[in-house]
Amino acid sequence: MISLKSPREIEEMKKSGAILAGMHIGLRDIIKPGISSWEIEEFSRHYIESHDAIAAQIGFEGYKYATCVSVNDEICHGFPRKKLMLKNGDLVKVDTVVNLDGAFSDSCWSYAVGEPSPEVNKLMEVTHKAMYLGIDQCVIGNRIGDIGSVIQDYVENQNGYGDVREFIGHGIGPTMHEKPDVPHYGEAGHGLRLKEGMTITVEPMVNIGTWQADTSDPDGWLAKTADGSLSCQYEHTLAITKKGPQILTSQDPEFDAKYLF
Repeated sequence: MISLKSPREIEEMKKSGAILAGMHIGLRDIIKPGISSWEIEEFSRHYIESHDAIAAQIGFEGYKYATCVSVNDEICHGFPRKKLMLKNGDLVKVDTVVNLDGAFSDSCWSYAVGEPSPEVNKLMEVTHKAMYLGIDQCVIGNRIGDIGSVIQDYVENQNGYGDVREFIGHGIGPTMHEKPDVPHYGEAGHGLRLKEGMTITVEPMVNIGTWQADTSDPDGWLAKTADGSLSCQYEHTLAITKKGPQILTSQDPEFDAKYLF
């Protein structure tokens, strides 16, 4: 069942999203060459808990950490690791979920460590734009396929990258993962119609090479690109409203001005 949120519930999710956005902003000063990915976990968990919120990923289906920290060819669900030291040029994805008094928000952001290569810069730019192209389709009356279609066309047809199929966006609230499923590929005009009050995530994962993932890691969580190529991800939580898509996890009020109201 899909839960349609009231304006009051969306406002509560926005408060949760502000904490998550603040955590990501803080990570800009933390992520640098020479730190371990465990330091990202420590900072993030402390930030969330110090704002009287819950790091909701802890305990989800047995997951033990506040964050997923995935590096370079790791697509998603990487454990934060004390022995994984970040190097100049690495591409790091940090994903987490915040629960503030029952209001959930979910956001992943990508960070270049030190001085990124042109290859990393382009991948980040394409993935970031792909997310916003998808968000722009999140208006009342459009269909789920409209979101995935525009992302897939931009990622694969216009840029020649791989648009990951195995992991997708989703509804959020009253729990972390709700219906509807939100693939980042598909056919325009197909799928569930978007309605006012839906709250969903748009979170494309883009690989420089193949779209296919290797999920054979024995921990049962980590997914890597099947060909060892770099992978990038950005994710926002948003609400479907009469005014258009409302981003609830914005880190940049100026850039996101048209999505904030």
